[in-house]
Amino acid sequence: MNDDYVKKWVMKAINDINVAKHELAQSESEMVTDAICFHCQQSVEKFLKAYLILKKIEIGKTHNLEFILELCKKQDLDFESLDVGNLSFYAVAVRYPDEFHVPSVQESKESYRIASMVRDFILRKLELDRDI
Repeated sequence: MNDDYVKKWVMKAINDINVAKHELAQSESEMVTDAICFHCQQSVEKFLKAYLILKKIEIGKTHNLEFILELCKKQDLDFESLDVGNLSFYAVAVRYPDEFHVPSVQESKESYRIASMVRDFILRKLELDRDI
């Protein structure tokens, strides 16, 4: 896979998950849980979009991970094994005070688990390692 644009998407996705990992390493009282969940959502979104971009599939502007995942499933049934949980919720709800929600530490850990699973899956699909 030589598409530099796809690699840039993957690099941004890795940066997002690394921010979440860094925050999770803090003590529970210091963790910024909304940032963890947001960056996990962003990471999954970018990983899935990188795959679709490689396949030359039009995505449009959306943060709906279920919709994006369905597009991936149409390309490759292996995506049936992925579950994005409720990460779509964190795309907007935790960013603004209008829909104020502070995720728990457990929600943050679950968000990171999902993002890590998606990361590993996509990197295998794209035949990339974490150090691209």
